[in-house]
This record gives sequence, structure tokens and C-alpha cells, in this order.
Amino acid sequence: MRKSVFAAALCLAAPAVQAADFELPRQIAWTAYGTGSAGYNEAVAIGAALQDEAEVNLRILPAGNDVARMEPLRQGKVDFSLNGIGVYLAQEGVLAFGNDNWGPQKIRVLGTNSGGGVAMSIGVARDACDDAGKPDCEGFTYADVKGLRVAFIKGAPALNTNTSSWLAYGGLTWDDVEKVEFGGFGAAWKGMVDGTVDVAFSSTNSGVTYEVASSPRGLFWPPFDPSDEEAFNRLTAVAPYYIKSKGTVGANIDGTGGRDMAAFPYPILIGLDTTDANLAYNMTKAMFELLPAYSGKTPGIEGWAMEFQQFDWVIPYHEGAVRYYKESGAWSDAAQEHNDNLIARQDALAAAWDALKAEAPDNWEEAWAERRREALKAGGFQVAF
Repeated sequence: MRKSVFAAALCLAAPAVQAADFELPRQIAWTAYGTGSAGYNEAVAIGAALQDEAEVNLRILPAGNDVARMEPLRQGKVDFSLNGIGVYLAQEGVLAFGNDNWGPQKIRVLGTNSGGGVAMSIGVARDACDDAGKPDCEGFTYADVKGLRVAFIKGAPALNTNTSSWLAYGGLTWDDVEKVEFGGFGAAWKGMVDGTVDVAFSSTNSGVTYEVASSPRGLFWPPFDPSDEEAFNRLTAVAPYYIKSKGTVGANIDGTGGRDMAAFPYPILIGLDTTDANLAYNMTKAMFELLPAYSGKTPGIEGWAMEFQQFDWVIPYHEGAVRYYKESGAWSDAAQEHNDNLIARQDALAAAWDALKAEAPDNWEEAWAERRREALKAGGFQVAF
């Protein structure tokens, strides 16, 4: 592929290259999930495509929790973050992002992996089913997680919220299980292998789930019943970003006809509202133009295709990304209206945060929770958390 080199002010003041129809600096930096995760594996595959096709070096900074992935982006030390549902929590200013050092962030999406048959759930070590009185996991349900050892990731509110939501699906809370704390996602799943813990949350295609499935302990995904609306409502009351789906990719799922599960976009490539529009446009363009080069390199990565983008989801798209989607004919008036509403929601949260910061209440957590609810209700927005 012919490439031309010219000066650019984008990203780290590095010279840019033009490949195909996009222009990027010679080096781009992302944060991503820790090594062994599906998100990290996808970042590696995308990075290889950028290097091979455009001579762009993707520097990946793996991090074990949501705050560690968001902080470099907030400080301008990386260009983008290939993150998980923690970006929704950051947008909302809740949990770890509700303390007075953070607050609601004006997240902007470039694209998401919303297809490819990847689902999300808590996985159970098969030998733990014996402890629950369900040998070989026969008849084991989410309710049977009661009393088992469940992974809790320090500084990772997104992962823990997902675990909480699946406990709720089974009619349980953290009080019903034994909480085992870990410093990161990878460490928790190593604990699934070595017997330190019995239950942990993951996407079905994460590399660590395959490791557990092939270990002596084995791996079991409890059955999800899409017709049980009461249970699904308990799930979405904790995590409103879930949708019902068909899981066809993942440990103990590959090569089968698939199974009913639930999912949300993962991973999610984001910037901030302050991210340069041209950089966001070209990064988005590169993601789609290079899809044939990285497709098939890791399970479920095909879910980045245009047909799987969620323009009616819970976080707004960046103006630079929107420019690309408009050029591609994928963006609609309805998508624009929805995006504008999501941005207005972020603005309402930011205004409420700034006003409360000026007041400096002593009971920050309680005061912010109340002010946040008031601001969302006043604006006619959905109140989550």
C-alpha cells in the first residue's frame, strides 16, 4: 500500500501517515484491559493491522481497573481508551467516579464491538457446583451461587456492578456470597484456575475463560431464561445497559448452536468531548477500513462491523465519529436526535456537579447522590443508580 508522509499536529506531535483514506500520527496510545482479556487481545489485533497496513504504532497501556484505564485519558497521556462498561459509570459520575476527585465525565464513543456473538455473565468453576449441591452443574442456576466465593475487583466498579447485576438476576446480593477481593480482572480469573475463588464475571470470549474451561476445575455458564422478565428486570435495575442476546462465541460455547444470554457492547473505543475531531474521525475511519485486516484474529472481533454499531445506546458518539458515520450513510436523523439528548444529559450532570463542588458539602457522597437524582429528574432524563 502506498503511503505519504507529511507534518501533522495530531497526537504527541508525531508525524502522520496517510494510508488508504485515513490520516493518523505514527504513534497512537490507548489504554485497555489487562493482558489475557478479550479487550486487550482485540487491541493487539487492531494494533497489528495499524502497523502492517499503515505503519502506525499502537501503544497499548493495559490496566486492571476502570479508574486506571480512565485516568491517563483524562490527563491527556493517551489518545483513546478501549474500555468496558466502566465508561458508562464514568459518564454517570457514580461508584468510584462519584468521589470528589472525579465526577461525571463527558465520554464520547468512536465505535463499539456490539456483535460477533459475544455475551457477558458470571462464570462458575464446575467443581464449585458440587459445593452447591448440584454435581456436574446439573440444574445449577444463578440462585445457586449463594454461599460460593465470588470475585470482587478493587477499583473496578464496572466489573463489580456487572457481578452485582447477575447476583440480582438470581435473587441474591453480596451478603449472600463470600466476597474474595482481587487487584485486577486477570488476577481474579487466575484465582478461578488455582481454586482461590469460585465465581467471576467476564465476557464469554475472554482468553482467561478458555484457560479456566481447559483447567481441571472447568467452567460453567449458568442458564439465562429470556422469558423470565422478573429476573431480567432485577438484572437491568442494577445494570440498565444490558440487552438480551444470543451467545455464539466463547469458552464452552464455540462450535455449538449458541445459547440465550445477555450482553452489552464490549470493548468500547472512547475519547472525551475535548478529543480532537479530526483525530477521532480518522481513528474511527481506520477501525472500519482495517476491519478485514484484523477480522478473525481473536474470537468475536468481527463485532466491530458497521452493522453492529449501537447508535441508540446510552453514551453519545464523538462529533468526529459522527462525521464518518454520516459519510458512510449509517447515521440517521433519529441517531442525531438521540445523540443530542445524551449530550444534554451529560451537560445536566456536569452542571449539577459544578454547582455542588462550589458548595463543598461535608457529606459529599450523600449530597452528590441526591443532587444527581434531582438534576436528572428535572431534565426529564432516566435516573440510573
